[in-house]
Amino acid sequence: MNRYEYEQSRKKTNGKRRLKKSVKNFISRVMITIILFLVALILVKDNKEFKKILVDNVYNKSFKFTEAKKVYEKYFGTILSVDKIIPEEEQVFSEKIDYKKSNVYKDGVELTVQKEYLVPSLESGIVVFMGEKEEYGTTVIIQQINGVDVWYANIDAKDIKMYDYVKKGTLIGQTKSKKLYLVFQKEGKYLSYKEYI
Repeated sequence: MNRYEYEQSRKKTNGKRRLKKSVKNFISRVMITIILFLVALILVKDNKEFKKILVDNVYNKSFKFTEAKKVYEKYFGTILSVDKIIPEEEQVFSEKIDYKKSNVYKDGVELTVQKEYLVPSLESGIVVFMGEKEEYGTTVIIQQINGVDVWYANIDAKDIKMYDYVKKGTLIGQTKSKKLYLVFQKEGKYLSYKEYI
């Protein structure tokens, strides 16, 4: 066996080892998740106090996806090393929202912007809602990494989907008219827009 054949054989062997290690790692994570889920089910069945705590935290509170992501990455790392697959270059806007006039509207603010204004994300976060909101129109809600939920309303969002992670400055969509509605909410309380735009 010459040196070239030896190097090729070694690369294949190393690749197989990495694949086996990744598969074992994934299977162990799945098994740990299943075990924790079963333990939670057993505790819920027999313990009314634990059941009440679980119901309050799961059904009555907004799930913080960004905090769960941080905890997961702290203990398990990233699911895939995406930084090696996807180049860092991507289209972002480095601007804040440019508006001509602002008026208080319902629980937030109505901004007068240019027609078909391209709306950037004010902060990084996860898309937790896409749909119609009464008196706001088509709305996208992003749960930001700072814990604030931001409603972007009266926009046409085509390039993002539910549970997408969007970075600060990423294009969310464009306005359907010269009006953009924003609402800032944290833990069920509406916040003043003046602190965020």
